Amino acid sequence: MTYDLTMGNEALCRVTYDGMSGEAKVLLETEELVVRAPFRLKVPFAEATDVETDGGALKLRWKSHQLRLDLGEQAAKWAEKIRNPKSVVQKLGIKPGQKISIVGKLDAGFLKDLTATGAEISPRLRNDSDVIFLAADANRELTRLRALKNSLVSNGAIWVVRPKGTAAITDAHVIAAGKAAGLVDTKVVRLSTTHTAEKLVIPVTKRK
Repeated sequence: MTYDLTMGNEALCRVTYDGMSGEAKVLLETEELVVRAPFRLKVPFAEATDVETDGGALKLRWKSHQLRLDLGEQAAKWAEKIRNPKSVVQKLGIKPGQKISIVGKLDAGFLKDLTATGAEISPRLRNDSDVIFLAADANRELTRLRALKNSLVSNGAIWVVRPKGTAAITDAHVIAAGKAAGLVDTKVVRLSTTHTAEKLVIPVTKRK
């Protein structure tokens, strides 16, 4: 068995799919397991059955298919995340009592989930916000980041919520705009099939 792991929820490992084997890049997303070429698979967590580990191998079934990933010591952690996936708000790190400001229009269902966490949600920008959500549909809207940073507590976060698959605003745009505003990108979370969120924070060395 050979495998070459990267950090976090991404790995390059040996994959066995319905009897075919080879090395492939594997991603553990919010709601699905993605296997890149040569297999090109997407396995929704909700459809996965018989999720188990055998030594350093993660084994699962879905529909009429079988998949084995030789992940080494990460196998058990991945299995647990597939069996008990975190909700989107958990992945965002939202906690009760946090002061959250919403800038722009967010999905009503997502707002409902945010409110259910017990955080203090406001549709207006407030000073000393723990978290600011900026809904942006185009690159030009990212010019607001510099001003938003001034309303953020030093260890807070700005989440840029943007549509997927459009050249109007990309991860490169968010990273560049964040850097120009004195922020660094630290995390990406899949919000839905249509939107993603990227986390920007004030560098530790710049915090007061």
